[in-house]
Amino acid sequence: MITFCRLRPVERPTAAWAAARRRQGAAVAEVGDGGAEEVAVCLEEGLLPVAPAAAGMDAAAWVASPAEALALSGSGTDGRRITVRHEGPAEEVLDALARSGAAYLRTRRSTVADAAALAAMPGVAAAVSVFVDDVDEAVAAVEAGARDLLLRDWDTERLGRLRDALDEAPVERTAVPPGMAVDDARAVFDEATFTAWLHQVDASGAVRPRTEWAPGKDLAAPRPPSRLSAQWADPVWAAGATVHRLPDDLAGILERSVEGIAPQRDEVRRLFEARGTEVEAVAEVADALRERANGDVVTYVTNRNINYTNQCTFRCGFCAFSKGPRSLNLRGEPYLLEIHEVAFRAREAAERGATEVCLQGGIHPGFTGDFYVEVVEAVKEAAPGIHVHGFTPLEVWQGAATTGVPVPEFLRRLAAAGLDTLPGTAAEILDDRVRRHLCPDKITTSEWAYVMTEAHGMGLRSTATVMFGHIDGPENWAEHLEVIRRVQRRTGGFTEFVPLPFVHMGAPIYLRGRARPGPTWDEVVLMHAVPRLALDGLIPNIQASWVKLGLEGASALLDAGVNDFGGTLMDENISRAAGASHGQMAGPAAIEAAVAAAGKTPRRRTTLYGEPAASREA
Repeated sequence: MITFCRLRPVERPTAAWAAARRRQGAAVAEVGDGGAEEVAVCLEEGLLPVAPAAAGMDAAAWVASPAEALALSGSGTDGRRITVRHEGPAEEVLDALARSGAAYLRTRRSTVADAAALAAMPGVAAAVSVFVDDVDEAVAAVEAGARDLLLRDWDTERLGRLRDALDEAPVERTAVPPGMAVDDARAVFDEATFTAWLHQVDASGAVRPRTEWAPGKDLAAPRPPSRLSAQWADPVWAAGATVHRLPDDLAGILERSVEGIAPQRDEVRRLFEARGTEVEAVAEVADALRERANGDVVTYVTNRNINYTNQCTFRCGFCAFSKGPRSLNLRGEPYLLEIHEVAFRAREAAERGATEVCLQGGIHPGFTGDFYVEVVEAVKEAAPGIHVHGFTPLEVWQGAATTGVPVPEFLRRLAAAGLDTLPGTAAEILDDRVRRHLCPDKITTSEWAYVMTEAHGMGLRSTATVMFGHIDGPENWAEHLEVIRRVQRRTGGFTEFVPLPFVHMGAPIYLRGRARPGPTWDEVVLMHAVPRLALDGLIPNIQASWVKLGLEGASALLDAGVNDFGGTLMDENISRAAGASHGQMAGPAAIEAAVAAAGKTPRRRTTLYGEPAASREA
């Protein structure tokens, strides 16, 4: 991998200086002098400070002499935060590199080859790092062995020329190398540095594209008209002229996928690590598999969301919808719909042409399993023909516990009352390494899978979801899909896979500085395309959430493996509580127009992908 870092050296940064450098694209400030106040200024403006080790500053990373690098390592400093200066005897430099585990060896342009010889020694993890001022210098440095380019004041066009001049597209880094997991960053950084790092990075720990777009914002997807990837911002990229040769490992995975051989778990992770033109190659294969499975038909269901309460005993870090008691002074007013109001809304939905109601809400402290049963019974009495899609595995688990019966018995009660299918939410990320920070008091991965397995075993089908773009990454996503595949191979009960991008604006975990600002656009593309490959032959339907992405954003994904638009969703409140500005309903006409504009054929469906009876406009 070739990396680059957009940095700006400064002796004593001010807030105005740091803000200006950040607007110009810098990710790092290399501070020559100062102390805690200067570090704080950089962090507050979104720059990660790098300092000389001799300054004794508490920076995000340090540039050190060989002796200073050994001292840093001896005090427990993670090697990814250390750059060793290429100075003094080669033996001393090599000793410092090997013993400190330093990420970088900084050298001069004239000594790149000598530094590369040291970095190539067994037991050394460092990449040779060098300042370059133009594309020719950068290419020469890479040819001599540099793998990390330090760039001062490079604009997007010059970065594009650099990308096209190299055999492989370079990856932008922060003060530390790409690939640092959130758990590692949480362990090695103080709170302010951790927050600044999270705001800079994508799911792979590289610098995220600089765009105002995020899921839930009323902004067009940042991709150029002629491309699916938004990895770069220069005109050459936007024109669609840039293509790099696919690495052999990725090309092999894609070739096997076309042949019907689904990727293994580690291969799924590799697919999620795709960047730039690699993203578009993954999406192209996903589109081919979509056409093979579904043709050019894109389906949707007419439905109504009924969020019966926003009060919840759980404190999930991503959720801006749930409220505690009024005494806690949380945002918004807590509410609880009476059962007759839920039934009225279901009847009203049926009269307006909906074929499904989706029942979701918080886990109210007064709820028992009897409440859920009574709600289903009331809905079925008010609207006998409507399909009841309701209650996540969390609600099933809680309902069974509060009524003192096993999960299978409680599921049978719900089915007898009229429950037809279950939503796959409460999954978030099915990896307990993430869940312990994201939703620590929620059900575990195994408990979620247990409820789904039992439900499928008695004929209740369900969706499967993922909520991504917060403190997760390719490793966790691959684990999540592996859980879904294991359950589906056993039961065959999942009807569709639904990626749900994290809407960060009102989410508590983001507001506390403990999560990224949602996924990048390329990560959204991958989270729809990669499941098409991983779930090929297991789950035929991949859904895009127009509520999170807008109709235009969701339509773009119809070229990346998506064949379903979800529902019309009258009265959707959960995404809007988190800050989403897209509408609470998209009628059939709007959905069909968006699908048709993307060159696909829209078709209304039932919850279980059958043909609905003729009905009024919903």
